[in-house]
Amino acid sequence: MRVDFYQLTRDPAEGVLPLIARNTLGAGERLLVVSDDPDQLKRVSEGLWAKLPDSFLAHGSAGGAHDARQPVLLSGAVEPANGAKFLALADGAWRDAADGFARVFFLFAPDRIDAARTCWSALGKREGVERRYWKQDGGRWIEGP
Repeated sequence: MRVDFYQLTRDPAEGVLPLIARNTLGAGERLLVVSDDPDQLKRVSEGLWAKLPDSFLAHGSAGGAHDARQPVLLSGAVEPANGAKFLALADGAWRDAADGFARVFFLFAPDRIDAARTCWSALGKREGVERRYWKQDGGRWIEGP
């Protein structure tokens, strides 16, 4: 499992997720986006519709009749009804259910950095987990130590 830690210092999760979703779909994968905050999921949905002017990112909210067909599924729970192997934790809260995914995007704001550090450390002790850390530098992402 690969876990990409994204420290959000400039843009909120809903501003970053359209890029992650586009790259995920471009790699031929499906994405499950999870947040405990329904308002955040609504903002993520709006971002997937309008953030990238050159593309529309098809998506749906969990609990619908067509969950299995959604390339990007927005949910309050780590339940990949769309068959996703990629997971985005948009609210900065780690969930142990992420273990079943090939790749996890863990997005966290500066006020969640202590929890992210604890998660980084715990995952570093587990076999088979590759960790990467990304931070915003102006308008781009750079990989940190």
